[in-house]
Amino acid sequence: MRVNKKRIKTDFRLALNDSVRIPPVNFVRKETVSSIKINLDQFKIFEENILFEDGSLLIINKPSGVAVHGGSGLSFGIIELVRIGRPNHKFFELVHRIDKDTSGVLLIAKKRSALVGIHKQMREKKVHKKYQVVVSGVWKEKQKIVDLDLLKTTANNGQNKVRVIEPPLKNSLAKASRSVFFLKKNFNSYSLLDVKLITGRTHQIRTQLSHLGFPILGDEKYGDFVLNKSLKRVGLKRMLLHAAELGFVHPLTLENMFIKAPMPTHISNFISKNES
Repeated sequence: MRVNKKRIKTDFRLALNDSVRIPPVNFVRKETVSSIKINLDQFKIFEENILFEDGSLLIINKPSGVAVHGGSGLSFGIIELVRIGRPNHKFFELVHRIDKDTSGVLLIAKKRSALVGIHKQMREKKVHKKYQVVVSGVWKEKQKIVDLDLLKTTANNGQNKVRVIEPPLKNSLAKASRSVFFLKKNFNSYSLLDVKLITGRTHQIRTQLSHLGFPILGDEKYGDFVLNKSLKRVGLKRMLLHAAELGFVHPLTLENMFIKAPMPTHISNFISKNES
């Protein structure tokens, strides 16, 4: 910006009759939710996968391969589909997020009071989250608590990447993460695990397992890329990570809520095929 044909400093004060020149601004029309075209099959993604709904909450069994929201080259996600499909309802907000290639329980608030209430429970670590995962390698411990410091970085394309900081560094931006892993069974050269999250860091399970040497099958960001390529040739096209359970207190009715999402067929089929 120039005043009286001269460049100015940020603390400059305008006076009466000053001539102000503002450089031209290019406005790019941003695509709005209402302008996104969706077909009937896309709309059914959430309508056919509702696990629970009342006046303040909507809980969906999100399929693998569907983002929870638009962005990073995606025109829409689950939350946009919900808003388009329920245009008469004014408030829909994601309570939490799960990765695009992760399937399972996804919680959406239909009232701000519900959103605030569950976020309070999350901060107080009163929300139960359990995942199911298939990893490469033979896991031997029946129960293992994993504590690792994770540092999140963002690339130029907007994609998040997380790495383990070990040993922990003082004054680091890394955040402590804790998960509890339970062995369900070993089969072939793979293992099926249950995972209880104590903290909820970005890509927490994926990063921890990769660091431990047990990458999640089908994980394109932290997994075994050579193994993933060979598994793709035999039909495995999804990451084998599933948000199986979510437990919390309903923020308005104060009921104890326990929501389960059945294991998706792409995981159960892979297990049964490799058990024989």
